[in-house]
Amino acid sequence: MSTSSVLADDSALSRADRIWLRLEAGLNLTGGIVIFMLVLLAVWNVLGRKLFGAPVPGYVDWTQQFMGAFAFLGLAYCQREGGHIRMDIVVGKLRGRLLWLAEFLSVVFMILLTTALIYGTWFHFQRSFDWSAPLWSRDSSIDIALPLWPAKLLVPFALTVLWVRLALQIWGYWRALRRGATNPVAVPLVEDPAAQAAHEAETVE
Repeated sequence: MSTSSVLADDSALSRADRIWLRLEAGLNLTGGIVIFMLVLLAVWNVLGRKLFGAPVPGYVDWTQQFMGAFAFLGLAYCQREGGHIRMDIVVGKLRGRLLWLAEFLSVVFMILLTTALIYGTWFHFQRSFDWSAPLWSRDSSIDIALPLWPAKLLVPFALTVLWVRLALQIWGYWRALRRGATNPVAVPLVEDPAAQAAHEAETVE
């Protein structure tokens, strides 16, 4: 049983939504696996220090390297499912085209902000990836000198995946606004607290 509030049909928009969801779900799963591996690494570090006097070399460096994975890889999936924190006291009371207009404008603002973030984080990665610089001056972690460019590349990549998701949602909200749809596809529908609680219970089951 699916707990998603995103509806589907046979339209090109819905097909694109489901195709992109495969990538988003895979990245979200990867982020979860990274969290699990970091928990194991923390346990290994504590037990190694306590029992053998040998903690994991560069534990802080490895944690720093992989923080970007669980912080950013799930962004697009969460946006697709409408899982990000949002203030919907007013929006939740809107109906019809007025609701879709409010959602459309909010996603347009988000895609503009995401575009600016992609631009900034890409150049931040490029500064870290300067292989023409001397070895001692390259961007690396403090303890065991791990190169930081993979983690910094991950950020604009994840934001680009989010950008595509936002573009699909703009398409979905515009389609709903133009048609006056009651239950549009490829966008998360606004749910009341009871429906949200029911979905959370289904997820646990």
